[in-house]
Amino acid sequence: MRTVRTLITAVLASAGLVGMAGTALADSPSPSPSGSAGAEAAAPTEAGTSFRTATAIRPDQPATASASTGDYLYWVLPVDAGQRATVKAKVTLPQAARHGAATWQLDVYDGLRRRQACTYGAQTRAADKDTGSVELSCTLRTVRAWAEPWANDPLPGSYYIRLTVVDLPKDDLGLPVHAEVDATTADTGGAGAVDGTLAAPLVPGASTATPQDKESPAARPAAMSEPDGGWSSGWWSDRWIWTAVGGLLAALAGIAGYQLTRGSGRPARIPPGA
Repeated sequence: MRTVRTLITAVLASAGLVGMAGTALADSPSPSPSGSAGAEAAAPTEAGTSFRTATAIRPDQPATASASTGDYLYWVLPVDAGQRATVKAKVTLPQAARHGAATWQLDVYDGLRRRQACTYGAQTRAADKDTGSVELSCTLRTVRAWAEPWANDPLPGSYYIRLTVVDLPKDDLGLPVHAEVDATTADTGGAGAVDGTLAAPLVPGASTATPQDKESPAARPAAMSEPDGGWSSGWWSDRWIWTAVGGLLAALAGIAGYQLTRGSGRPARIPPGA
């Protein structure tokens, strides 16, 4: 029994050490960018009017824009594999008397310009003619590192945000509005990890880059921004840690079972020399 207690203690200690190692890896700070690149950029104060002219933003970077009712407003941000993005928008409506209710809609498209469904959030909302503002939100599915060609799974790359009004009285077209957009990303960890990875993220110009583009990064589209630390390789996740823990526990359990079932040696009822 002392051997069994020793093995159980070793199992608990090993699990604790591996768990602390996983926590240390998850909590270890990522390398900070250089001073010039790490300086927080000013929040964008305008939006694009199409996919090609979308204003580039980064996660947790608020953006604002002044526009006219009826305009299509576009922003774009990078979302990496294993991340779940949430986009929120607030539209401040004009104080001038309006003629009726207006319905605003927030859409998110991936790098292939496929409209992505929201898992939850108020993607479309109607504002009465006396309402001062309207708020919308959309939480996407977790971005996958790889998917089957027939699937509509969100893939790593650029994600386009489009904000516009979809229904309102014609007399209200052209009234000034003020829009605020904020996008955040959350890492889902090994629960959202899959085997395989894309050859390249779905970003504009990724398949048509020329040597001139590589030599002059300033000439690239604004949508070519990358997540902090660059795009992930797609092979690492915390599932590796728990797989190692499971293998270690299985080995120790096998040793403990052997110690319990092998007995204490020669049975006492058999005389020596028999």
